[in-house]
Amino acid sequence: MREIQLALIAGAGAFIAIAILAFSQTISAEYIFLMAPLGATAVLVFGVPKSPLAQPKNVIFGHIITATIGIIFAQYIGVNELTLAAATGVGVFGMLATKTTHPPAGANPILIMLAMEGWSFLFTPVITGAVILVLVGKATLLFTNKLNVAT
Repeated sequence: MREIQLALIAGAGAFIAIAILAFSQTISAEYIFLMAPLGATAVLVFGVPKSPLAQPKNVIFGHIITATIGIIFAQYIGVNELTLAAATGVGVFGMLATKTTHPPAGANPILIMLAMEGWSFLFTPVITGAVILVLVGKATLLFTNKLNVAT
């Protein structure tokens, strides 16, 4: 029964976080608030909130590091088979070296390079999305603790 409760709470938390981002996107059409890696981030933040990979530092800085690398490659180095691979490798290195490993962020360089995104993408959806997921995740964890449902 406890596993079902945790799964329901995790699903509700993910729903709320993604809904906030999705509705923000409809209100402000000039900005992008959603990207696929945030769905994978939601699995970690809400499904396994005590995992080292789901901690705020890892979520936020993992996304920032890999997105920055993707933007640098897309804007200044170029996009081809080798640079896609190189940016992904540099992103993995960057997260591991800074102890901010967050696996969903590993997709950022590929996504950003294939879409040829620029610096504004770092703020929306990357930073905005990561911060919203972390904040809703923390609120969900507080709610779970108040219900005395062990995570």
